[in-house]
Amino acid sequence: MALKQKFNYFDAFEKQADLACQEAELLIDIIENFTTSEALRDDIARAHDIEHAADMVCHDIFDAVSVDFITPIDREDIISLTQSMDDILDYMEGTIQRFYMFDVQHMHPRAAEFAHLLLKSCEALKAAAVEFKNFKNGKKLKPLIVEVGDVEEEADTLFFDVMHDLYTGARKNAGAASGSGDVRSAAVDVFIWDKLFQRMENTADTCERASDIMRSIVMKYA
Repeated sequence: MALKQKFNYFDAFEKQADLACQEAELLIDIIENFTTSEALRDDIARAHDIEHAADMVCHDIFDAVSVDFITPIDREDIISLTQSMDDILDYMEGTIQRFYMFDVQHMHPRAAEFAHLLLKSCEALKAAAVEFKNFKNGKKLKPLIVEVGDVEEEADTLFFDVMHDLYTGARKNAGAASGSGDVRSAAVDVFIWDKLFQRMENTADTCERASDIMRSIVMKYA
């Protein structure tokens, strides 16, 4: 009788990171080609398909870790890394869904800049995930993990500047508004983009959290 093939956790981590890159690419495409929120239904379905594929990988990992007698790294680390990877996709899918739910009327001029940073972060995380199988010899892995952190710092700076501009711009526009309806509309826009940029920032933070888990595993087995 043939032995059951052992589950490859490292291939699964790579798959999760690759799906995160696909979701980030879709987010960029949606932002750069935005017309109306009503036109996003097909894109929302595509985003869900990618996120669902990631959920299936997540389930496969959890199924394997629940029965494997020996795992290549501690079970707690596998679970933490898997969940962090999955959260990245959840945040990006949620951002795409909120373009529709919030009935976004226009795309913020710096949204694409943020989305490109998220793709950069996901690509850096994917490169780290590819090398992660060699975590016991972490010479190549360590600089890849550092790169994820560097991109997160870029995202922090962008978030800081964007949020400042969002609120200072709203005050200037409110002063120039011709009626109460214009003021209310501007206030709604601020609320919407505050939520959306916060979600994008959370995505970058979660990429760094996943890389930090990899870093802690490298240190544990050094």
